[in-house]
Amino acid sequence: MRDDVVIIGGGLAGSEAAWQAAEGGAKVTLYEMRPTQKTAAHTTDALAEIVCSNSLGSADPVSAPGMLKAEMRLLNSLVMRAADAARVPAGMALAVDRGVFAADVTRTLEAHPNIRILREEVEEIPTDAVCVVATGPLTSPRMAKALTALTHKEHLAFFDAISPVIDADSIDMDKVFRASRYDKGGADYLNCPMDAGTYSAFYEALKAAERVRAKDFEQAPYFEGCVPVEVMADRGKQTLAFGPMKPVGLTDPRADRPPYAVLQLRAENLHGSCYNMVGFQTKLTYAEQKRVFRMIPGLERAEFLRYGSVHRNTFVNSPAVLRKTLQLRARETAFLAGCLVGVEGYVESAATGGLAGINAGRAAAGLPPVTPPPATAHGALVQYITTSDARHFQPMNINFGLFPPLPAPVRDRVRRRRMIHQRAMDECQAWKKQFARS
Repeated sequence: MRDDVVIIGGGLAGSEAAWQAAEGGAKVTLYEMRPTQKTAAHTTDALAEIVCSNSLGSADPVSAPGMLKAEMRLLNSLVMRAADAARVPAGMALAVDRGVFAADVTRTLEAHPNIRILREEVEEIPTDAVCVVATGPLTSPRMAKALTALTHKEHLAFFDAISPVIDADSIDMDKVFRASRYDKGGADYLNCPMDAGTYSAFYEALKAAERVRAKDFEQAPYFEGCVPVEVMADRGKQTLAFGPMKPVGLTDPRADRPPYAVLQLRAENLHGSCYNMVGFQTKLTYAEQKRVFRMIPGLERAEFLRYGSVHRNTFVNSPAVLRKTLQLRARETAFLAGCLVGVEGYVESAATGGLAGINAGRAAAGLPPVTPPPATAHGALVQYITTSDARHFQPMNINFGLFPPLPAPVRDRVRRRRMIHQRAMDECQAWKKQFARS
């Protein structure tokens, strides 16, 4: 085995992985194919280039994204250090000067005595080194082929088809009913029934709603399995009623006639604290998703933990192929990080890069890998991507629906979130001390 840890990809996840492994004492070789090999989205050769936005999400310390950032700072994150230094005014959002941010990360990694940076494409996952693959949403065809060889074709996707996820507490349970189609498999779904008039109004609003324009590098025909609901609506008024909103096999026990159409909600985690809108991948703007989808009975006050989207993104079916340490089941010397593991967002990608870097460094030193406690933001994210139902796995951002419930129910939402925040910070600090001693 080589004595250096190999990091493949110089985005936020790869940069954070390189930093954490090197700070842990490992010798690191970071490979970034730019500028030798360009991508359709990047415009510079800087490491950690932010492509689509200058916002790294909420900076509110008691929000789920804010909790993840606080934990990253506690773990000595380079990405958070650079973001804080490059911050520009944006209210409660952490927005950065993208050029200053990327330049800071690049300079810091170039100057690190344990890191060397090679500007070349890696076409295979090395077998003679501990490595972290963090090649991002635009993973090159050659690396995608290498990942396919390790994970099998059915476990690798190239487009997100993401449906919105709703906080269970915000669903009006008096307007929905619990059942599975034809009563098969138990009453696993919440069902939002519509009569003909409600469906017609929803259909017209959906067709007229504002949509997000795909970026140039995302222009591609939709696969039939991930057609946005508004595109289905364009095909005719009854398309949804015969597709994801078909009412067949479902009986509302409180109604004297079958529903005209039904939206099904599927539990997104073991706690049943958040629900997925089944088959509702969409390119509507976030504001329009909130407005139009709240027309559905039972969702009038829905709180969206994740909005829907359809965009280009290479990711693996993590519940089927990854351990909680972010190691590939098929090869324990290979770790994955960033968008590849099925997380949404720059900060989430960097956080998984940090975990993979810590564990890769430990593996190179002959130490056992570590897993963050499930009650931390890091742990909740890892728990989701590695234990979700592999048949329905979709990428996810950090949100309160992923955290395990408190020991005793707390009705006040603000107080409940403060308690979840305090628990996460306490457990993250204790966890850091524990693995730092090993």
